[in-house]
Amino acid sequence: MSSERLIYLPLGGAGEIGMNAYVYGYGKPGKERLIVVDLGVAFPDMDSSPGVDLIIADIAWLRARKDQIEAVFVTHAHEDHVGGVSHTYGQLQAPIYARKFTANITKRKMDEHGHPDDAVRVIGAWPEQIDAGPFTVGFLPISHSIPESSALVIDTPAGRVIHSGDFKIDRTPGVGEAYDPDLWAEVCKDGIKALICDSTNVFSPDPGRSEATLGPALEELVSAAEGMVVATTFASNVARVKTLAMAADKAGRSVVLLGRAMKRMVEASLETGVMKDFPPIVSPEEARGIPRENLMLLVTGSQGERRAASAQLARGKFQGIEMKEGDLFLFSSKTIPGNEKGVIRIMNQFSERGVDVVDDSSGRYHVSGHANRPDLETLHDVVKPQVLIPMHGEHRHLREHVKIAEGKGIAGVLAVNGMMIDLSGNEPKVAEYVETGRTYIDGSVQIGALDGVVRDRIRMALNGHVTVTVILDDEDEPLGDPWVDTMGLPEVGKSGAPLADVLEEDLSQFLGRSKAATLRDDTKLNDGLKRVLRQSAQEEIGKKPEVTVVVSRLS
Repeated sequence: MSSERLIYLPLGGAGEIGMNAYVYGYGKPGKERLIVVDLGVAFPDMDSSPGVDLIIADIAWLRARKDQIEAVFVTHAHEDHVGGVSHTYGQLQAPIYARKFTANITKRKMDEHGHPDDAVRVIGAWPEQIDAGPFTVGFLPISHSIPESSALVIDTPAGRVIHSGDFKIDRTPGVGEAYDPDLWAEVCKDGIKALICDSTNVFSPDPGRSEATLGPALEELVSAAEGMVVATTFASNVARVKTLAMAADKAGRSVVLLGRAMKRMVEASLETGVMKDFPPIVSPEEARGIPRENLMLLVTGSQGERRAASAQLARGKFQGIEMKEGDLFLFSSKTIPGNEKGVIRIMNQFSERGVDVVDDSSGRYHVSGHANRPDLETLHDVVKPQVLIPMHGEHRHLREHVKIAEGKGIAGVLAVNGMMIDLSGNEPKVAEYVETGRTYIDGSVQIGALDGVVRDRIRMALNGHVTVTVILDDEDEPLGDPWVDTMGLPEVGKSGAPLADVLEEDLSQFLGRSKAATLRDDTKLNDGLKRVLRQSAQEEIGKKPEVTVVVSRLS
């Protein structure tokens, strides 16, 4: 019996949608050679991560095994798969492999962070393969909502593994490669040890629709519009951007791209050849001289992002262009759960301007980039894996996917972040549990979830903040009364007196009755002042604010 093992370890993306980070290893326990599949980001919100820019998986486990990492493989260029690569490269220093379009986007990110773009290496589609220690890895094309999305074919001494990446079953994707069942059958014909599989749409019961089905409905909508038409979608969904632009072109409308991401994705698609042609584009400056009824804007901000082009248009002018009564705004996208408030805010702002808003509630103007349940089962039937491990989903998605697999006679393993699975024998088993978590990109630094920074921000946001300043003379006696500075608190409490006055009076009384031992001891004094202030604030305003005490001693 071999003492070497094949392991699979999700660090992010298993038990959540976003922040994808997966590890495969082969070798003796603890000494495995490793490859990393995707290093993505999650996006913050004001409720759970105020002020944070991005969230990535905690890579402490990988960092401690930096010398064991052979390479990082990026399946596609969506932010939740590639967004963390440039933030972690300095810590891991492993070569990065991606297909041409994904590499183009990745190199731009590396350049922004001062990393060498030659760390990103371009690999062609299957049958091209790369040797990475005990692994041989190839990129197997699969359709998705971004060009050149690929599954990974990972050959190991313990058998062949398929990592699906994000995918859908689409024979006519418009831009990017169609799903090729014959190619997949050929790759899987000799047996697949394990399929690690996208689970996002496992609860959607109907077969997925092709990107090509949207063209006629979009053309009809755009040609019937009387004013200016503005449409938003994910900038990375280049096929959709092109479908929208073609609808504009057929309706005799000039196309304007607004938002850096929109321009960047179209440029990258043309540069790398994944998109062969695109209708002529006019600049925002040129657009001002074109009649409104002859314009169509393609803009960023489908998820209600405050700084994106759609939100800025909703608030007023953006790059000299303004929406007016009778114009049409189209969301050719699905709202990701959690983003509803931002999207609805934009819809209402447009409505106040007399703009007609169309969303995807009819199902006519958007198709998902992820496989629905019947399409997942199609892939199961082609791959015929010994073991199925769901990924890219919340816990409920993973659990449902396991049920489907087991109903088809496939061994299913529910592996969440931090659960290392040993795939070596015929019975997969949990090898160990690894501590996982989140790292926050906060301005120009990375902070750990347990560092307390975000927790303190949340507390201040909920409860406000008070700074207490006390001066003691060289005999440890108070010199004058303490004073307070409040932030995020009402000026007047229930007593009707100014809040600061009430707090200062109670603190002054505390100092007046404090014993010499307390006044000499900074810790005791700090704790006492905090306790009194919070009690006083609770009585006045019903809240216990965060407190900073500054004690100055004259000596």
